[in-house]
Amino acid sequence: MTSARISGLPYRVRLLTAALASCLALGVLAPAGQAAAAPSPATGTAPAAAPTGAAPRPASVPAPETLEADRAAGRVPVSERPPILTATDPAAAAKPSAARTATAAACDTAAFTTRTGSALVELVKASEPGCVNELFGLTGSAARGAFREAQMVTVADALRANSAAYPGDNSTSTFQLVLFLRAGYYVQWYHSGDVGTYGPALTTAIRGALDGYFGHPRSRDVTAANAGILGESVTLVDSAQENVRYLPVVKRLLTDYDAARYNAVAGMPAAVNNVHTVLFRGHQTTGFLAAVQADPSLLDTLAAFAARNKALLGGTHGYLPYNSARELGRFLQYPGLRSTLQPLVRGLADQSAPSGNTAHLFAALAEMVDAYDPARAAEYGTADAAARLRAGILVTSHACSPSVRILAQAVTAANLAATCDSLLRQDAFFHAVARDPGPVADDHNTTLEVVVFDTRQDYQVFAAAIYGIDTDNGGMYLEGDPSVPGNLPRFLAYEDTRVLPDFQVWNLNHEYTHYLDGRYNMHGGFTAGVSTPTIWWIEGFAEYVSYSYRKLPYDAATAAAGLHTYKLSTLFDTTYENSDTERTYRWGYLAVRYMLEKHRSDVDAVLAKYRTGDWNGARSLLKTTIGTRYDADFDAWLTACAAGACATVPDPGPGPSLPECAGPDTRRLDRDCARSGVSATTGNYAYHYLYVPAGTPRLTITTTGANGDADLYYNASAWATTSAWTSRSARTGSAETLTVENPPAGYVYISLHARQGFTGASVSVRY
Repeated sequence: MTSARISGLPYRVRLLTAALASCLALGVLAPAGQAAAAPSPATGTAPAAAPTGAAPRPASVPAPETLEADRAAGRVPVSERPPILTATDPAAAAKPSAARTATAAACDTAAFTTRTGSALVELVKASEPGCVNELFGLTGSAARGAFREAQMVTVADALRANSAAYPGDNSTSTFQLVLFLRAGYYVQWYHSGDVGTYGPALTTAIRGALDGYFGHPRSRDVTAANAGILGESVTLVDSAQENVRYLPVVKRLLTDYDAARYNAVAGMPAAVNNVHTVLFRGHQTTGFLAAVQADPSLLDTLAAFAARNKALLGGTHGYLPYNSARELGRFLQYPGLRSTLQPLVRGLADQSAPSGNTAHLFAALAEMVDAYDPARAAEYGTADAAARLRAGILVTSHACSPSVRILAQAVTAANLAATCDSLLRQDAFFHAVARDPGPVADDHNTTLEVVVFDTRQDYQVFAAAIYGIDTDNGGMYLEGDPSVPGNLPRFLAYEDTRVLPDFQVWNLNHEYTHYLDGRYNMHGGFTAGVSTPTIWWIEGFAEYVSYSYRKLPYDAATAAAGLHTYKLSTLFDTTYENSDTERTYRWGYLAVRYMLEKHRSDVDAVLAKYRTGDWNGARSLLKTTIGTRYDADFDAWLTACAAGACATVPDPGPGPSLPECAGPDTRRLDRDCARSGVSATTGNYAYHYLYVPAGTPRLTITTTGANGDADLYYNASAWATTSAWTSRSARTGSAETLTVENPPAGYVYISLHARQGFTGASVSVRY
């Protein structure tokens, strides 16, 4: 695969916001039912820059977000692609930090920074989980006050004492004690200079606390009351980097898992699932490999768990055997274990196939074999896995137009038609907003492949195995290298199951905007486009077009406007590394909308630079020519936006008007002009022709303004009709756009066919 343009936050950058943790546990791969809410950004993965063998960072509790997509350049190695973590109960999770819950907003985090000893313990135990959760965001002296080693030892000792009489529920505030300790490890990882170092005293204390909990018989209760605490405690094992010590607990939880009993209890599947995070990051922990080599029974446990629970594949809890198989295969990175692993992996591969429900299991194994021992794929039974999965899963192929093709798992003809119509009608809207002169130079992305998976879980599993991407997001646009002839850009998405029985593809129009933006506004590939801070435009414009085209108000952005969090000049500095979901998408939308509404000429000037790859020139316009001049007006605009001005969806209009073409023959078109007042009765044509000079790189043909239903046809050698055309745009309605690359010199032919009689149309050509 060529380099990729992947929209959203890159896999290296994760939202640090913690969510309300009451009765939550973390899952490595979310069950499909849990994924019905907006996808959650994963947090707590090891930094990409960490040296080999570096200790893993602790995980926070992620907040469910409408994380539209991720962007990065190139494939994401399995070793750097972390498990996907989501909350078990999205409805109970908090909103992002910019819009805290009432409980969290009322929380006095300063109290945790001044209390010590028993007073600190009592404060933690008496606090709501949402308040303790706010501590994940502490920095500076507050971080040191709350989480210096002495404080952590105090709470760990309290957890040990609490565990001695653990009642099997949260009546003694075990959950809050565990969550405080997780927050401490999280903050110390990111802000060790503020918090200070952790040493043997805390190691001894945390081991005593975890030994106490896992050693108590009530920790084995298969109840909803225990599930949240169990899940948090398993995550604390990883936060404290005690992965090696608690491998026996990992094996016990996997061995004891009885699907019929556990899956009937809210929170228990996800609590057990957290052991996969312990294993994933165990590979970065000193002594982990040696421990498994000394007692390889862990490998047998993982294989047995996956085999025993393979009936769950494709269902709500199918993430469990999938994750176990994946973590089993991850040990293939160690040559010394491969002889032990080969029959286990092959045995599971023989129980799976690259199609049907067991394809999830096959994908898990194939991904790991491809990453760690690809030369022996045939021996593992996973040879040519990506191609086999693509053929076995993406069984529907449909051409929307010569430039857009859909691959899907299972989509009805009616849903395919609706999806195509939504995509292709968006072209005219996009061009009206962008006011582009055509594709940027050297862009060969003439054909787009849209890949639609049935569910988020299918996307997480199969997009990772087939395309080698991070799937902890709501979809990806993979641009490739547009300068290479024949390059095939694609975006990957999945059906939004929340709106069933209606059919809707998650982030369809946002992702399609990325394709159009990359082709018509951003010169070159993704890496060049983000060489300076352009994210305010890339993501903000995709949001703007997506919401405006669908005529939907963007309530989340309107709510953000009322907070006045950012200056416009600050938003021009947005990168994937310095932003979160709120800034990237909500505030990107607000910045783009403001600039389009209030300073269109400045937008045109910036886009003129983007279209030629003059990134520094565009940066100079934004930061020097504009600078802070619009900050005060932007702030006033935000007030109006929050008060209701943004409830009205902007209409870009038809774009800059073109002059009427000259000459007495109203059929003849010419460069950068239009023929208006075009009409035809149902079933008939309005014929036009154009003389194309030699060397013309592209034509952009657009129809606007008609009632009825006019379809646009182009033919390079004869009058264009429904049975004789080179390319066409045949959507519902009369707003159509065609782009013709490298048209032949001489006369070419353009027709408007009246699927339904129309009057008052305008047809124009730019080249």
